[in-house]
Amino acid sequence: MKIILPAPDDLICPAHEIFDQTTIVAEINQDIAESASALDTRKAVVTHLNAARDVGMKTIANRFAAEPFLARRMTRSYTYLTDCLVKIAFEVATQVLHPLPNPTEQERIAVIAVGGYGRGEMAPQSDVDLLFITPYKITPWAESVIESMLYVLWDLRLKVGHASRTIPDCVRLGREDYTIRTAMLEHRYLIGDGPFAEQLETRLWEDLFSGSSREFIEAKLEEREQRHNKQGGQRYVVEPNVKEGKGGLRDLQSLFWIAKYVHGVQDVADLVPVGVFTDEDLATFEAAENFLWAVRGHLHLIARRPMEQLTFDLQVEVATKLGYQDSRGRRDVEIFMQDFFRHATAVGDLTRIFLTKLEATHAKSEPLLERIFRRRPKMKEGYIVIHGRLAISDPDTFLNNKLNILRLFEEALRTGMLIHPDAMLLIKANLHLIDDAMRNDPEARRIFLDLMLKHGNPERALRRMNELGVLGAFIPEFEVIVAMMQFNMYHHYTVDEHTIQCIRNLFEIETGALEEELPVSTEILTRDINRKVLYVAMLLHDIGKGRQEDHSILGAQIARKAAPRLGLNKADTETVEWLVRNHLLMSDMAQKRDIADPRTVRGFAKAVKDVKRLDLLTVLTVCDIRGVGPDTWNNWKAVLIRALYRQTRHALENGLEDLNREQRGADAKRALRAALNDWPKKDLKVETTRHYPPYWQGLHVTAHIIFARLLRDIEAGKIGIDIHPDEDRDATRVCFALEDHPGIFSRLSGALALVGANVVDARTFTSNDGYATAVFWIQDGDDGPYEKARIPRLKKMIEKTLSGEVVAQDAILDRDKIKKRERAFRVPTHIIFDNEGSEIYTIIEVDTRDRPGLLHDLTRCLANMNVYISSAVIATYGEQVVDTFYVKDMFGLKFHAVSKQRTLERKLRNAISQGAERAKNA
Repeated sequence: MKIILPAPDDLICPAHEIFDQTTIVAEINQDIAESASALDTRKAVVTHLNAARDVGMKTIANRFAAEPFLARRMTRSYTYLTDCLVKIAFEVATQVLHPLPNPTEQERIAVIAVGGYGRGEMAPQSDVDLLFITPYKITPWAESVIESMLYVLWDLRLKVGHASRTIPDCVRLGREDYTIRTAMLEHRYLIGDGPFAEQLETRLWEDLFSGSSREFIEAKLEEREQRHNKQGGQRYVVEPNVKEGKGGLRDLQSLFWIAKYVHGVQDVADLVPVGVFTDEDLATFEAAENFLWAVRGHLHLIARRPMEQLTFDLQVEVATKLGYQDSRGRRDVEIFMQDFFRHATAVGDLTRIFLTKLEATHAKSEPLLERIFRRRPKMKEGYIVIHGRLAISDPDTFLNNKLNILRLFEEALRTGMLIHPDAMLLIKANLHLIDDAMRNDPEARRIFLDLMLKHGNPERALRRMNELGVLGAFIPEFEVIVAMMQFNMYHHYTVDEHTIQCIRNLFEIETGALEEELPVSTEILTRDINRKVLYVAMLLHDIGKGRQEDHSILGAQIARKAAPRLGLNKADTETVEWLVRNHLLMSDMAQKRDIADPRTVRGFAKAVKDVKRLDLLTVLTVCDIRGVGPDTWNNWKAVLIRALYRQTRHALENGLEDLNREQRGADAKRALRAALNDWPKKDLKVETTRHYPPYWQGLHVTAHIIFARLLRDIEAGKIGIDIHPDEDRDATRVCFALEDHPGIFSRLSGALALVGANVVDARTFTSNDGYATAVFWIQDGDDGPYEKARIPRLKKMIEKTLSGEVVAQDAILDRDKIKKRERAFRVPTHIIFDNEGSEIYTIIEVDTRDRPGLLHDLTRCLANMNVYISSAVIATYGEQVVDTFYVKDMFGLKFHAVSKQRTLERKLRNAISQGAERAKNA
């Protein structure tokens, strides 16, 4: 067997280090000569090629690890290695296994690489797509060659996609299927009959590609839109797909496919001479392509499979491979993902540029609505409409007044039109015009505020301004948070995208679109409220993120300087500063404290001071939580925020002294008597006198009714259980009535953990006749109430655990695990003791890493320390959880002594660390 494979000079290392073809071919020939059968020959060939492939793969991977951004050379190196394997397999099949001294016209075959392999772009785990071309119907000889060749490649563990066709087949199938047509667009001759392969090239361009540009373009753009929707439709998805996601490699490839189809170019660099790209555009394309390929290459090597999604755990590993390091309070992975999203944005910019050029040549159809409705809004002077988009009539005149940069977005909002990509390019190329003089120009301030306040939904203008760099140039402090990822499971968007989502939420509430879902916020915005303050606070609320300091405090300091630049007076600036500093206050109070405790509401009311601030903070809080992600806002949070707002408003309007426990207790007893008016007076008296004041003040009458019935019928030594959905709160309410004993809270929470329930709130009370009542609000794995059909089984499992049939502490070990993709998160543990937030309890707030058995571990630890738990409030933020306990010591007193607090903290930390280690190794 004689073979000479050309050795490219643009590989990641010298070609002979990847595949020493001289030595390998000589060794194969020697073994072939000694082989007694075709099977022996194939085994010998596979043995040599397998060893050579392992060496080549390792060599490329090692070199890539040393030079992690040599992405293009990496892809070409894997392609070269694959070429060597495929060509030798072909030569063995045709020269050794199935030699044909005098082939007929029919017995010709050409091997063509298609798809990514044809393009010469291979990642470590890429498929090998082959097309076998024969002149007519496949002959027995050709079938044998293909079969033998494929067996060799399969034995080499290559993932081979293959098809055997004639040239007319290729043309016919390409007309029917755009996926096949695209694959053949990037075909590359490998080996076999060269003239025959050239004939395929000619026929494809003459009979398939020529004259069909428009239909191909529209098919690819439709495919792109469907792909984006499948991947979530957002460029800033926290676990993006490097290949298929918005701004990913497939977008760049689609762009080149269309360019090749329309202009016949063979390389991206050829788009400069034909006027599609500038040199700067080409540099942007190559930088994005190289970065994305580097990420994809390392992804494949780490996962050892064709992994395309940057999951949380892999983001950390890829960031390390690429050499990122922690800096200024930010993790290496956050800096890496910010770069990733900036490249994804650049891909979007390039796509817009390219589609503009297509429209200019009418290769791409006008937007459908534009074709149907030809009426166009009247433009202000200096603007024209091109292909249904807002364009600039004279760029030089436009740039003579730098305020026109802002006016362009104002005009786009006013007319409801999309901005033409040429206008976007002009803006992006002239961001230097946005200087301090412009930032401090009163007219610039007016235009910017009007963009948010006067022309409908400001979301589109702000997003486009952000993508083009205008937002970061006009508010320089905003630039820091552009494409900034927050490495956690709670935030679904980058910081800048979250901010824009919040402003969109605010606009939708203003228009009444969310009145049914958000009645309080909608009602607030119908009153006399300072919209300017609210929108500016919304824009700036997270501007302090990404530094070592508390982002609320730093954000308030930034707001103090930025708000006057945006045209706010001193009083409005102070309000914005206060809102930014306290934008988490209401959320924290509602989700981390017991709002049934009057001291909680009183403390919050003192911090807010007046109803106007309360109104502003409430709307800001609602928009902020909704802007975290699609499913973050739910009825549970809505009920908490609504209750805190109404109680605080009542206190501010009627005086803080109106909040007292005695009044609440009397009202609760009166409500219970009214609800149980068919009970004998004797039974009612027993029920209303057996409970201590916290019971009456801490629960709704609904729970009081349930407990009254459970206790009335309870048998000695038995446990009364009532489980019902609490649909107003998106949770299931579980009520327990049982004989009191130490550690009851821990025992109940263990039972619930064992059935996979997530506890979101809980209360326990003791009665003066030796009983305990406890109510837990739980959610299933999807953060919602349990379906009614599941409740009987849930009740049975809880009863088994509480009766001792199942020991929770042992059984929970199997459930207490941290998923692999979640192990990369760092969540430091913070424990706070607060003796001011409640009149009769010490509040212990434990902020740490969430896991299924955590609540059980914490409550068991407290029980072992003779700590009585009255209530627990659980707030979950992705992988982070804040468990807040209202507690007393065994004598019914608060934990004032610092020594006792330190002992408790040490024990709690030990319980957390031991449980975390157990869960990690489970």
